Amino acid sequence: MLSREDNQLFFDKISMKELAKKYGTPSFVYSEEKIVENFLTIKRAFSSTTTDICFAVKANSNIGILQILARQGAGFDIVSGGELARVLKAGGDPKKIVFSGVGKQDWEIIEGLQNEIRCFNVESAAELEKIAQIASSCSQIAPVSLRVNPNIDAKTHPYISTGLAESKFGIKIDSAEHLFQRAHEDPHLNLVGIDCHIGSQITEIEPFRAALNILINLVQRLAGKGINLSHIDIGGGVGIKYKDEEVINWNDFASEIKKSMKDIPQRLILEPGRSIVGDAGLLLAKIILLKNNGQKNFAVIDAGMNDLLRPALYGSWHEIVSVEKRTYPEPVDWEIVGPICETSDFLAKARSLSIVEGDLIAILDCGAYGFSMSSNYNSRPKAAEILVADKSHFCIRNREKISDLFFLENLRST
Repeated sequence: MLSREDNQLFFDKISMKELAKKYGTPSFVYSEEKIVENFLTIKRAFSSTTTDICFAVKANSNIGILQILARQGAGFDIVSGGELARVLKAGGDPKKIVFSGVGKQDWEIIEGLQNEIRCFNVESAAELEKIAQIASSCSQIAPVSLRVNPNIDAKTHPYISTGLAESKFGIKIDSAEHLFQRAHEDPHLNLVGIDCHIGSQITEIEPFRAALNILINLVQRLAGKGINLSHIDIGGGVGIKYKDEEVINWNDFASEIKKSMKDIPQRLILEPGRSIVGDAGLLLAKIILLKNNGQKNFAVIDAGMNDLLRPALYGSWHEIVSVEKRTYPEPVDWEIVGPICETSDFLAKARSLSIVEGDLIAILDCGAYGFSMSSNYNSRPKAAEILVADKSHFCIRNREKISDLFFLENLRST
């Protein structure tokens, strides 16, 4: 929770100025209280149904964050062997892990089998064959759920809309039945479910309801053929408020989903990510210098698109506030940019701020797809990650040093 005392910005009663002094900038700062609150809001909304909540690890994969959710009993939606290792390191229950993604490698499938995860979300006929062959060679039975593509428009940014027919994700809905039959008959596969994921930052319930009804219709047709599934997974994608979006209320969402699931025996699985961690994090940065090019004012900060890619990639909006509230100079419109050698290196455009060189700013709602999408572009060390909890603070990922940038590289001997 953001607050101000004596014109200074506090996050969960912790001074951002003091955090910057102790840990430096740029730094991602997360609220444990808000993460738990968001998770429990979803859990309570679906408390009257048999629903499992599997956090989408791609949104924020820091093991300190995953540990918080594991302790709350969360499951996890993963998309790589690296994410599997992170969840296990954080104490996550492998039997609550669903493994998604269109390009699972052999070693990742083997890791999933050896750790006895809940299921693999299969995205193609070729992947189904691969998993069956690997399970056979390992003398195991692989639990699988088939991800179908319901051809639903999630009405979100095209880069994060995944449920349309032209998407690389999932199995075409009108050709899925024969693959379910194939999986059902294979002795090395245990067909346990059906799933879909139609996109991210979705702000309306209707696309979810439409997708679920398509899944239910297929589930019932399969049951008529003697293929009985144990769960229906409708993915994640519920959006948060970055600017002025009208977002989905979880109680309303649960109510509508329950109506569709009435008299349906399968368990429901949800894969929220952004809606749990998005508004629980901010990026703390420092203004390096102020510049005017005769047309625009630029505030150059020590965070760039390598730290927070979303504005450059999606044109996304993040609210920006000053850590120290000033009455002078008069606020003017600023382009908030980083030091990266790209014109796309901006964090915000035309923001009215009263700032001077050396000021600290907080870029809000960076808990999802902030650090997890960051890079070392321009040979820049990655930011620190700080957790605020119980009026205390902990570094859950150290700031990288210059030497870390080439730790794995080798010079040729002459």
